[in-house]
Amino acid sequence: MLPTKLTSFARALVLVSVCVGAAASAQTLGTTLPADFPVLQNYYLGVPVIGFGAPGRVDRVPVIFLHGNNDTPFPTACNPFGYIHNAAQYFLTNGYKPSELWGLGYQGDQCDLLTEVTRKSGVSHSTAAAVPLIRAFVHAVLEYTGAERVDIVAHSLGVTAAREWLLQDQAYHLVRSLVAVDGPNHGIVDCSPAPANYFQLAANGGFVPNSAICEEYGSDHTQLLTVLNAGGETPGSTHYLVIRNVARATPESGDFVYLSAQDGYFPPVPAQDRDGNAHDFSNSALLAGAPSIDLVGQGQYDLILRTSHLGILNSPQMWQSALQFVDHRHDHW
Repeated sequence: MLPTKLTSFARALVLVSVCVGAAASAQTLGTTLPADFPVLQNYYLGVPVIGFGAPGRVDRVPVIFLHGNNDTPFPTACNPFGYIHNAAQYFLTNGYKPSELWGLGYQGDQCDLLTEVTRKSGVSHSTAAAVPLIRAFVHAVLEYTGAERVDIVAHSLGVTAAREWLLQDQAYHLVRSLVAVDGPNHGIVDCSPAPANYFQLAANGGFVPNSAICEEYGSDHTQLLTVLNAGGETPGSTHYLVIRNVARATPESGDFVYLSAQDGYFPPVPAQDRDGNAHDFSNSALLAGAPSIDLVGQGQYDLILRTSHLGILNSPQMWQSALQFVDHRHDHW
């Protein structure tokens, strides 16, 4: 797949300086859902979903934030990351209301990983488990806010899980914009059967070729990705923007999900797919037909592991680009 060239609008986003507007809000985004919001059950984990949102008037198209695999919509007792909450806070600081910003924790608080680390690659953390929860959450937000559409800002697994829901339900009319941040649209590098792939170890998540995640993303031609991409990668009336990491000859510019290169504290793994075939996943985050913004040095924003894959989610450059893309029309729902 060839990289999509930036449109003039996307180029302009790259040049925009990262700043906070004069009318910046002093509010802090919450870490709970409203008391009268529907309680959605995660049957794979046996617990209700977690998330954030607020009651109140809605003037803009509501934005739903979807984290990636093994993450949460805000930091929890068992997961110190939750960087996507900072992205939502940026939207709040720059004009959105709390009632217009929603986050879904479709994998719980990650405390299940303390007793069973291999769930990182298992069914309960798969796209198959995420899609019904995304479906229910989007419809609950629409009903609760009275909006007709939402925007989605998604990271990593959240990107393809959102795309899979859109495909299954042909729900493109419900999503005005999808910001796809470093999504595994064409597979991941972590599923190689080679001994040097340390992600296979149970202590590192058990990303063996036949694990649930590797069956979904271990090559660019898994059943999931073959069907998901076959009918066009940017279908329907939804507007798409890709924001991704790109490789550079610096230690902080790897991406442990796609690139066979050092990424923060993670050393490289073999550039192979789940079948053991040599494969370059470096363009996996691209979507044919969508403009893309390429960022480098994003590891500086991951304050824990120094990885670019997580750092891009905590990056002011990413926040600014996502905000500009979903809000540049300034129209109502």
